[in-house]
Amino acid sequence: MSLLAGKTVVVSGVGAGLGHQVAAAVVRDGGNAVLGARTEANLAKSAGEIDPDGAHTAYRSTDITDEGQCEALAGLARERFGRIDAVVHVAAWDSYFGGLEDADFATWQSVIDVNLLGTLRMTRACLPALKERGGSVVFIGTQSSVAAPTQVAQAAYAASKGALTSAMYSLARELGPHRVRVNTVLPGWMWGPPVQAYVQFTAQTEGVPEAEVLGRLTGRMALPDLATDADVADAAVFLASDRARAITGQSLLVNAGELMR
Repeated sequence: MSLLAGKTVVVSGVGAGLGHQVAAAVVRDGGNAVLGARTEANLAKSAGEIDPDGAHTAYRSTDITDEGQCEALAGLARERFGRIDAVVHVAAWDSYFGGLEDADFATWQSVIDVNLLGTLRMTRACLPALKERGGSVVFIGTQSSVAAPTQVAQAAYAASKGALTSAMYSLARELGPHRVRVNTVLPGWMWGPPVQAYVQFTAQTEGVPEAEVLGRLTGRMALPDLATDADVADAAVFLASDRARAITGQSLLVNAGELMR
């Protein structure tokens, strides 16, 4: 039996990278994927690639900082497929860089509004349906929330995702009596569009081969290859499935063994 046969999964933040891979894994494993992101063209492209006949996907432009739009995406899932069994939160603001001394706290507040509060808004919008028969909430966090990276400074992103992981524990207790599980996947360096762009940019800036830049990253891993977007998506789909029915309040590092806890 397919991992997600008959299940409906809401996926926020579907673009060219991890969100697309999560939605693709949901459909591959027999489920229905309801896609949300701010850019409708990205949603249409992703859905068309994943599910050309449209039988197992639906999508709606969604900004997770807007509570009404979160509720509309959850409503679309119920309208189209009659249920919500899981929600996987990929939507995030991860492009603001810097530390404390150069911090623009207005921007920090915006990052937190997306990464922490936006994720919680989307979760709350899905709760009525999730509580009907039990289900799963999967946060996508970051290894940076538990160990600062040496290559880039992303203090706001790390702090917002760390807060989300802390919220996970309370939610796991709160929602557990309804058989709703809450877990977090913590990716490290993840081979996909953002990391590919980082490797290319760094190589061009330093005038070195891309393989050298990539080697700096893989050199710290226990395994010789970076985890990919698809690897992280598979972990998220596992946590969304009934095979993880006894797992809640847990953080799973998917990082090729760079950091072990």
